[in-house]
Amino acid sequence: MLDRTPLSRCVTAHRLSKNVTFYINESGSPVSGCQTPASEEKKPLLLMLPWLGSRPQAISKYCDIYFRTGFDVLVVESEVQEFLWPRWGLDRGKKLLELLQSERFVSRPLLVHAFSIGGYTFAQLLVHISQDMQKYQTLTQRIKGQVYDSLVVGSLETMTIGLSKTVFPGWEMLVKQTSLLYFRIFKHQTVDYFKTGIDAFWSSPITAPALFFFCENDAISEARVTEELIGYWRKRGIDVTAKKWEDSIHAGHLKKHPQEYLSSLNTFLHSVHIAPLKAKM
Repeated sequence: MLDRTPLSRCVTAHRLSKNVTFYINESGSPVSGCQTPASEEKKPLLLMLPWLGSRPQAISKYCDIYFRTGFDVLVVESEVQEFLWPRWGLDRGKKLLELLQSERFVSRPLLVHAFSIGGYTFAQLLVHISQDMQKYQTLTQRIKGQVYDSLVVGSLETMTIGLSKTVFPGWEMLVKQTSLLYFRIFKHQTVDYFKTGIDAFWSSPITAPALFFFCENDAISEARVTEELIGYWRKRGIDVTAKKWEDSIHAGHLKKHPQEYLSSLNTFLHSVHIAPLKAKM
């Protein structure tokens, strides 16, 4: 535990590592004030995987939603190098799995909420889980629901566009061309790993109900491919709910369509038997 920062009267942030922060929500309910839960080990935990380059103020808006619902939140931020050199992403994925199976979290029911390239980060976990289903069986059973907001899906070109827009705005074309050249040169160290991660995601060992948020005008998240993924998961027997807009913002649907976003999320949480939202944005 490297840092311990109070966020509010009832939420405390614990910096577990450079890109991992654990937010402890000490409120018993939205109206009862701070209290210690009777059984911490059964308290729901949200694994939040934000978009690349997300700002704390933006992340906090989503954290607040789950705090008011009674969750603790574990935020795991992605880094560019994990995308450029996937082996590092796999290594971090394994460490995250170890953390989720540590004494602090091993009995917690889990909900996953991944934004944009955060879905790629989660795919790295799925690669490890797929390779040793018996080892991670208990963990997969603890995941009660999964939410994907603006999932980066589509071609390698689509992913490089997302990278350039996020990290190097104004230099999109140059970064795109350079990235594609880089991926061709280091195909075995990059593209082959991407394919493994994509395959693990499509054939995900996590069969908990899923909610997808996406839109038609997103250049980074191809709506057609998202719909194909949703259809494929439904054929596998996974209960999938989808909320699509014709016009919205990549990883900004809550800002653009707050009532519809919260309503969909509220209904989903209720369907997976996790307390519905108490707050209105």
